[in-house]
Amino acid sequence: MTTDPTVPLFDTLTIIGPGLIGSSILRRALDDRRIARRLIACDISPEVRARVAELGIADGIEADPVAAARDADCVILCVPVGAIAMVAAQVMPVMKPGAILSEVGSVKKTVMDAMEPLLATCPDIAFVPAHPMAGTEFSGPDAGFATLFEDRWCLLTPPENTPASAIARITTLWEMMGARVRSMTVEHHDRVCAIVSHLPHLLAFTICGTADDLADETRSEVLDFAASGFRDFTRIAASDPVMWRDIFLNNREALLDMLDRFVADAQAMGNAIRTGNEDVIVSRINRGRAIRRSLIENRQA
Repeated sequence: MTTDPTVPLFDTLTIIGPGLIGSSILRRALDDRRIARRLIACDISPEVRARVAELGIADGIEADPVAAARDADCVILCVPVGAIAMVAAQVMPVMKPGAILSEVGSVKKTVMDAMEPLLATCPDIAFVPAHPMAGTEFSGPDAGFATLFEDRWCLLTPPENTPASAIARITTLWEMMGARVRSMTVEHHDRVCAIVSHLPHLLAFTICGTADDLADETRSEVLDFAASGFRDFTRIAASDPVMWRDIFLNNREALLDMLDRFVADAQAMGNAIRTGNEDVIVSRINRGRAIRRSLIENRQA
């Protein structure tokens, strides 16, 4: 979709939940007013609303999602996965015909299942789910930055019969955010994310918990002498607990499948170490090195 540089992609863009992702969208749109003429931020927290006002990252701030969505051309839900359908049920009945509803959750199948009854009652609203594969361990309005999505993938999972024009506009939105965009089914999305995102976070939380459960003397040494590998795990483990609780529970089938595969592979590596099988050990290390090189070449590291 091409955009006229004199006409914004959206007249009014509403972000419900200006945390890391939501505030990064707002900051990028402030830098590039071709995205939206007017930016509305909405959050139920008075502290979050006050901070958004202090940061000056929105043209208007609302406490009520209904008020925030009423005049919007596009509403993006940047709330935990477990709350997406609940907030959607509030805003969809008041959105104007032809408006687009999107969200940025890391799990899609359970969200789509919950959204189907709502979509049937609001046929004039196009629903285009998106998942920007970008983030940090920080949260809240202060965590956002305009370049968060540069060179990162944004995965779209639009339902069948979604208007092509709506998909094109959301694609353009994310391209203007600096992202690369690809569409896929919700099932495929959830399996991909289970291995590249959800399982690594599960492992990070678990490894930090294992370290914390060690005897006091050893635990102190872990914290004192943590090497880069352990520090990388603690960075991931600093992520928002409510968000990750919802992700784990909503993608449990794909995540548990990937966890079973990982446990089998970890046991195989353990057996290779136990029996001194150097070939298996070196082969696994080389495979890891190759994956890291490919990430670097693909500008994802």
